[in-house]
Amino acid sequence: MLLVFLSALVATAAALTPAYAVEIHHWERKPIPVDLPVGEERIVLIDRNVRIGLPAELADPEVLRVQSVGGALYLMAKNKFEAQRVQVQDIESGQIFLIDLAATEGARAEDLRIVVSGDQSATSTADKKKSANEEGASSPDASNTPPLPVRLTRYAAQTLYAPLRTVAPLPGVRRVPMRVSQTVPLFWELPLQAQPLAAWRAGGLTVTAVEITNPDPNREFGLDPRRLQGEFVTATFMHPSVGPSTSEYAQTTVFLVTRGGGLEKALYPAAPKTQDTAMKETTDAEK
Repeated sequence: MLLVFLSALVATAAALTPAYAVEIHHWERKPIPVDLPVGEERIVLIDRNVRIGLPAELADPEVLRVQSVGGALYLMAKNKFEAQRVQVQDIESGQIFLIDLAATEGARAEDLRIVVSGDQSATSTADKKKSANEEGASSPDASNTPPLPVRLTRYAAQTLYAPLRTVAPLPGVRRVPMRVSQTVPLFWELPLQAQPLAAWRAGGLTVTAVEITNPDPNREFGLDPRRLQGEFVTATFMHPSVGPSTSEYAQTTVFLVTRGGGLEKALYPAAPKTQDTAMKETTDAEK
C-alpha cells in the first residue's frame, strides 16, 4: 500500500514539474536567447525595475506585445519572427542586458529567469568608499565630472526622451514616487498648466520632470526660472518658451532639482487672489 502511494506521489510530481519549471540564464555579458511561442505569453523574470528597447521590426503591436511590471517582462508574439537583438535596461542603475528574441510555433512557454552574476550590491560599503577615494585621488579627470544636479537632470531627460541605448548610467539613482497632485501651482503670473511626470533621486537630491502646457490659443510665453513658485537647486527648461495651444510647440518640460525632499516640499503655497484680480476674472467671464 505504501509503495502504491509513493508511486502515485512520484507520478503526480513528475506531471506537475514542467508546469512550474523555470528556465534560468546567467547574465555574463553575452546575449541571452529567448524563444517565444506564437500566441502564448511568456514571462521573463529579472527582479529589477526595467524597461525594454525594441527594434523597429518588433515595435508593431501586431507582431509583439510587451508589458513590464515589477521586474518581470510579459511577452506575447502575435506572429513568427527571426531572432532580433533587444536591449533591457535597469532603470535604477542604468545597466543594460541583451536578449535575442525569436518567435516560433511550439516554443517553450515556461518562465525564464535572468540571474545577474557579480551584483555590485555584494560589495561592502567600506570597499566602495575605499575604491571611490582611491579613484578620486588618482583620476586626473575627477575634477571634470559635472555637478550632481547636472548629471541628475541629464539622466532624467535621457530616460524620458532619448533612445534606450543613449542613456548614460548614473550610479545610485533610483526612481521615487511623487507625492504631489496631478497638477501643481508652478507659476504665479502665467496661465500655464504644470503636470509632474516622474522623479528620480541620487545623493540627497531629487529631480522631478514637469510637463508645461500653454492653454492660451493666441499667446506665446517665455519661460524664466525666476517666475517659478518654489525653492529649487536648479531649473532646466527643454525649450525657452511655449507656443499657443493651437501650435505644435504648446508643450515643453522643466526639470526641477530639489534638496531634502521632492517637489511637494519645494513648492510655495498658491498665491491668494487679491480683490482686484477676482473682480478682473469676473469681468472677463461676463464678457
